[in-house]
Amino acid sequence: MKLSVLIVNRNACALLRQSLNSIVNACKSIDYELFIVDNASSDRSLEMLDKEFPDAHVIANNSDLGIAKANNQALRLANGEYILLVNADTICGKDTVEKMCSFMDEHTDAGGLSIRMLTPEGRFLPESVHGLTKPWLAFFKIIGFEKYFSKTRLYNRNRKDWVEEFQIAEVDILNQACMLLRRSVLNETGFFDERFFMHGHNIDLSYRIRLTGFKNYYFPKTYIINYDSQNMAKFSWTYVKYFYGAMFIFAAKYLFKLPEIKVDGMSQLFPSSYEIK
Repeated sequence: MKLSVLIVNRNACALLRQSLNSIVNACKSIDYELFIVDNASSDRSLEMLDKEFPDAHVIANNSDLGIAKANNQALRLANGEYILLVNADTICGKDTVEKMCSFMDEHTDAGGLSIRMLTPEGRFLPESVHGLTKPWLAFFKIIGFEKYFSKTRLYNRNRKDWVEEFQIAEVDILNQACMLLRRSVLNETGFFDERFFMHGHNIDLSYRIRLTGFKNYYFPKTYIINYDSQNMAKFSWTYVKYFYGAMFIFAAKYLFKLPEIKVDGMSQLFPSSYEIK
């Protein structure tokens, strides 16, 4: 099988419907499978999926397990050569998926790929390229990791090799809203670290992809529309806990050698907290 598409959803029923319709349309010429992991939605998302997308594999969690753990649930079941992870609030262009897969086919050194993101109004989102926000940038400077993310566009704004909107380039970080991953590389790096609940899981995985000797790329020859509906208030306790908590986990993992966790094995493949359709 060429492709496995994975979406984690929590109370985004209307946007999820739009996202899935765009993905189904974009995958018409591709051998693919579709997984939706629902983190205890209360907005009738499951009913919509059962009625409108009966061929999709739905994992229904009884609680919000976070993005990393939910993605891992589907990754354990996915069979595709490539894994496409997209947010429930994104819309693909009609040739987006085909172009992404073709790029990966042609670039065997690519472990992962991100693409150009636009707002619903058509404005370019610069996080398509650098994948990091300024707080993460400051954090990496503080802990001495700046040298490991030298391709991040937020560094040294006078550099001549800056990545522009329509320039294909190697990047440090894959954007979590849309990532195409090579399954064989995931088998080397391992899946997402489940200690990252909502933030940082893409940064950690992107870093591990590069440690294995593969590259992350930014590919602007196609696009997705990103509604960014899950952007919570930056001064809320939930945001502080998960956003800055992710930085603490990253520092503990790489500076203080926090032990790796194992996220495979039969005991975690079918836990009682979710059901598979």
